[in-house]
Amino acid sequence: MSMSVLPNLNATAGVVLNSISSLDVINRWPIAATAFVTCVAAYLIQIVFKSDGWAGIPMVGTEYGGPANRRKMFVNGEAKNLYLEGYRKFKERAFQITTANKLPNIVVAPKFMNELRKLPDDVLSFNKAAEESMHAKYTGLNTNIELLPHTIKTALTPALVRLNPVVADEVADALRTELPQSCSWTEVKIMEKIMRVVAIASGRVFVGPELCRNEEYLNASINYTVEVLEAVRAVSEIVPWLRLFLANRTPEVKKVRRCIKEADKFLRPVVTARREAAKNPDYQKPDDLLEWIMDAQSKFGNKDDKELARIQLSTSFAAIHTTTITATNALYTLAAMPELVTIFREEVNLALAESNGVFTSGAMQNMKKLDSFLKETMRYYALGSTSFQRKVLKTFTLSNGQVIPAGAIIELPAIGISNDEEFFPNYDNFDPLRFFKSRQEKIKQEKGIKQAETVANAQFVSVGPSSLTFGYGRHACPGRFFAVNEIKMIMATLLTNYDMKNIGTERYANLEFGEMAHPDPERKVLLRRIQEE
Repeated sequence: MSMSVLPNLNATAGVVLNSISSLDVINRWPIAATAFVTCVAAYLIQIVFKSDGWAGIPMVGTEYGGPANRRKMFVNGEAKNLYLEGYRKFKERAFQITTANKLPNIVVAPKFMNELRKLPDDVLSFNKAAEESMHAKYTGLNTNIELLPHTIKTALTPALVRLNPVVADEVADALRTELPQSCSWTEVKIMEKIMRVVAIASGRVFVGPELCRNEEYLNASINYTVEVLEAVRAVSEIVPWLRLFLANRTPEVKKVRRCIKEADKFLRPVVTARREAAKNPDYQKPDDLLEWIMDAQSKFGNKDDKELARIQLSTSFAAIHTTTITATNALYTLAAMPELVTIFREEVNLALAESNGVFTSGAMQNMKKLDSFLKETMRYYALGSTSFQRKVLKTFTLSNGQVIPAGAIIELPAIGISNDEEFFPNYDNFDPLRFFKSRQEKIKQEKGIKQAETVANAQFVSVGPSSLTFGYGRHACPGRFFAVNEIKMIMATLLTNYDMKNIGTERYANLEFGEMAHPDPERKVLLRRIQEE
């Protein structure tokens, strides 16, 4: 705190204390009234402290008026423009932006990325930021699960080499079941179909082959994914200070709570049956995420099966939501650019021919043009304006002298980087082979370790200073390897079995809410099954 605030602080406290003395409050008012006045004094003091802590950070959007108006503009369509305005105006420093949160978020310039990445978890908290942005207090989304990212990193990712062909078969079967098999052009509301395919294929790894097609499981997973997003939106639209009183009464939040109970009712017998079966020395444990989490529970001091339903739902939410909207984004884009279908189809067929038709890790790595298209889709049609959201638990100072106060949510302006000529020449043009061409050009110029780094950084799955889709730093999305493989399997299987095009000529616009964007789920594309020779 600077010395300049001390006179203000003393003056504020003095006014309150003089008022108390002049009215002889202590002698004449009951204790409750005295406590109330003391709380008012403390509140005023906190305001002085807080205003000083935020004073050195400029605010964007002040032309819209006070916090209530700025929050309304942010939620209802101006978020992207506000982030871009702040990024271009304050490229060398941090700035504030009013969001749906109680306090403004602080957007830190990309030049400070490495400084942020090095700060420990007791200074910047990933879990606390997710808790606030997803309104976990009301939606029940379990954001503080240490054993889940641990299990994904130590069990799921290493298992992908053996699981990829199994998941690919599940994707192919699900697409055959969910999509029309007609050789004539057929309208399909594709997003809801893709969501079921993702739920089934992901479920194969999450809960095993017996349950992944169970309608009760699918309904719980899909409904939870949809209802959490609706609940987050409903809570965001409530004035922050009223959420404590109104949020739990909203129909959207009530639906989420019911979904959690239904999932627990469905999953508990499965867990109990597995634990009983495990007592048999000849029992062969299932090779799925549920079993790996059960095995890891004791390591994290978690022996209560009540949390397993919430963990499974949180896993399904993360997997189904992001994978579905990413695949749908890609499909809407491809349907609007049907000239690309032949290019990608030839590459996919060649990659699979070299692996005898099996979706091996090597085969998917050889789908370089498709990989570039997916990465460019995520750059151009970003799911959100920011990345690397963290809750500040301890005040710290950036190297430019700006103080970032405890209690704030910080984030990186991903949308600014994606729309910056310095990082992406001709950024306002969609170039499906942008990353493929960049990689090929640099490979010719580089050798050894540097060449390997270039290849890695150009991939869809990569994270880095200009690739923030999956986060940044040690809390970058641990499930991105599984998700990217699944998206490629869906796209490759569609390309080898279907022709596709838009009903109109323009690419469908995405819907925006706050800093998030997603494909319009009501849109349809035209599909036509390729006749087998």
